[in-house]
Amino acid sequence: MFSGPVPFEISKLSSLSSLDLCCNYDLSSVPKIFRNMSTLRFLYLNDCGMYGEFPVGIFKLPNIRVLDIKFNKDLSVSWPNFQSWSSPLEEMSLACTNFSSELPATMGNLGSLIVLDVSSCNLSGSIPSSIGNLTNLIYLKLSNNTLVGNIPASIGNLIHLTFLDLYGNQLIGPIPVGLANMTKLTILSIGSNQLNSSIPIGLANLAQLTILSLISNRLTGSIPIRLANLTQLAILNLNSNRLTGPIPFRLESMTQLTILSLDSNRLHGSIPFGLANMTRLTILSVRSNRLIGPIPFMLANLSQLTILNLGSNRLTGHIPFSLANLTQLSFLNLGSNQLVGPVPSELANLTKLTILSLGSNQLTGQIPFGLENMIQLTILSLCYNELTGSIPYELANLTQLNILSLGFNQLIGPIPFGLVNLTQLTILMLGFNQLTGPIPFGLMNLTQLNILVLESNQFQGQFPISIISLKNLHLLDISDNYLSGIVSICNTSLRILDVSNNRFSSSLPQCLHDVFQGSEVRVIRLSENKFRGLLPRSLANCSKLEAIDVSNNQFKDTFPSWLGNLPHLKVLMLRSNKFHGQMFESPEANYEFPNLRILDLSYNSFIGKLPINSFENWNALKSENEDHLTYIHTAISASGGTYYWSMQITNKGQDRVYDKVQEFFRAIDMSSNRFVGEIPKSIGDLMGLNMLNLSNNIFTGYIPPSLGNLTNLESLDLSQNRLSGEIPQQLTQLTFLEWFNVSHNNLNGSIPHGKQFDTFENSSFGGNLGLCGNPLSKKCWNSDSSPPLATVSEESHDSTGSPFEFGWKIVLIGYGFGLIVGVIIGNIVATRKRDWLMK
Repeated sequence: MFSGPVPFEISKLSSLSSLDLCCNYDLSSVPKIFRNMSTLRFLYLNDCGMYGEFPVGIFKLPNIRVLDIKFNKDLSVSWPNFQSWSSPLEEMSLACTNFSSELPATMGNLGSLIVLDVSSCNLSGSIPSSIGNLTNLIYLKLSNNTLVGNIPASIGNLIHLTFLDLYGNQLIGPIPVGLANMTKLTILSIGSNQLNSSIPIGLANLAQLTILSLISNRLTGSIPIRLANLTQLAILNLNSNRLTGPIPFRLESMTQLTILSLDSNRLHGSIPFGLANMTRLTILSVRSNRLIGPIPFMLANLSQLTILNLGSNRLTGHIPFSLANLTQLSFLNLGSNQLVGPVPSELANLTKLTILSLGSNQLTGQIPFGLENMIQLTILSLCYNELTGSIPYELANLTQLNILSLGFNQLIGPIPFGLVNLTQLTILMLGFNQLTGPIPFGLMNLTQLNILVLESNQFQGQFPISIISLKNLHLLDISDNYLSGIVSICNTSLRILDVSNNRFSSSLPQCLHDVFQGSEVRVIRLSENKFRGLLPRSLANCSKLEAIDVSNNQFKDTFPSWLGNLPHLKVLMLRSNKFHGQMFESPEANYEFPNLRILDLSYNSFIGKLPINSFENWNALKSENEDHLTYIHTAISASGGTYYWSMQITNKGQDRVYDKVQEFFRAIDMSSNRFVGEIPKSIGDLMGLNMLNLSNNIFTGYIPPSLGNLTNLESLDLSQNRLSGEIPQQLTQLTFLEWFNVSHNNLNGSIPHGKQFDTFENSSFGGNLGLCGNPLSKKCWNSDSSPPLATVSEESHDSTGSPFEFGWKIVLIGYGFGLIVGVIIGNIVATRKRDWLMK
């Protein structure tokens, strides 16, 4: 490659008509000498590393016909004024330069233009209608800009166009019917916009089309049957629209098609048998529609297919064994349908497969032998079926596997030791089966492993601690087994650790201070074991920690106030341990916990008064419910994958399991301890609270009227204390309150009535001899008068008497492999704003 300035002597070439410095010359800046080359007709400066301002005068060279400066991404270009300009320009190739401006309306004066390429130029604004004046254009490329507005109807004047690309803008409105006039078009690409019409029937007039791409718009209606007239079409891509109706059976006449992609629409009906006539197809993809019926066995005629993607529909019946004839297949996705029967052993003939996804069906029988012949396989997903038997030892031959997902079946027996040879594995998911035996120590050889999920099986014995130390491991879930041994949480690359509901009984090692510096850990779940001793103080260095659950163990420690400075901590669960002492060193102490949303201290031995000042600093508990509907989750790794948290809770008198917890859910449970004193009135500042449980303590004094500020509260439990005075009338302002319990206190006076209070039963107020009025049988002397407003300054705290249990389930979306891992495990979306827990 040459570099440096263009020799000045070139400007003395008075008859120079063509100059080509592309690709092999590093100009750095644009030579101004070009402006004076009046005889220049052809100038090629593409990919020269130019930067700075491009001289506008070059556009005005009197004889310039071809100007090619594309692929100079740091070159700033400004449009000249083309008004009253008779220019001989025939080709302007300006792609991948930096305009940061709009297309000028005066461009319509460039009547000689044949080629215009301004793709990826940071263009904004709308496409000027004057573009319809460029009637000699045969090539127009405006893709990958931020153009807005409608596609001008005048574009239909460009009847000589053979290439039109408007992909990747923000264009709206209908597809102009005038496109039907462009009968010479061979390529039409207007995808990744916001076009919202139906597909014009007139496109069927474009008989020379070889590529039609309308992907990622908002197109509605059905696929026009007349598109079958486009017999020269090689690629038809209508992905990611809102198209309805059946797949037209007449498409079978498009025998030149090599790619047919109709993913992510709302198409229904069955897959037409006639598609088997498209014998040149290499890609057939109709994923994420509403197609029903069986998979046509005649698809086996498509001998050139390399990709067959029928996933995420409602297809029924058996997997045709005839698919084994598609020996060129590298990608087969039949996942997320309603297919039944066994996995055909004949599929073992597909030795070129790299991805096989049959998950989320109703397949039965054993994993067939012979899959080990698919030696190029990188992804094997059979999860969410009803497969039985053991895991074939022969899978150990699939040494190229990156993802092995067999979870949510009925598999039995041990993990085959040979799987430790799959050293390319990044994801191993065997959860929710009936697997037994010990976990092979050799899994420590899987040094590329990012995700290991073995939850909800019947594994037993000592868990190999060396697995936790794998340097690339981001998620380890071995919950709900019978495992024992030692657990270390000192791996700084680990983001999510779930060992809950096992038989671990050791104390946790105190990691050295510098080990946790820079730790990636987000979630630690140790609940339902017999861990003992102290919580590691080094957790205070885990600056990215979002949730920790040590419920139902035998930890004997004081309240971990040293976690209060963690900026992202949302969930702290200490229920049912031997935590003791005052919650903080003194009631006046300040501990920020700036992002804390859910706090469960129930069933411990905490004593003393509640901290007065701390509630004032818990800002996340003060925030009102967000309008957007999102769920508490964390990223598994920087390359993708999402881990959603679930929760088991005794709520409103019933045990409930929620698959996801909405971000705006706020809860405090301090029940079943020995807290004393008055309920701080500052609890009334925590206006984001949905749930408050202070039951079964030794609180005295009045119920703070400030609790009436908690307008998002749905559950309030103050029962089993020594509270006195009247129930504040302000509590009738809690219009979302569904569960209320103040039983077994020393309350007196008239029970408030109106709104939610008219729905509560006797049990909410029992054990208070001084209370009267509905719903109690004891009537007040003056039943028509409401209780007086309480005037004593009091404090309030939350108590729903509801033991929590947290669990987290994995949802992998696009983890490093985009589409296919999204197929492995789906995502659930809830819609009801006020229902703050997904049921």
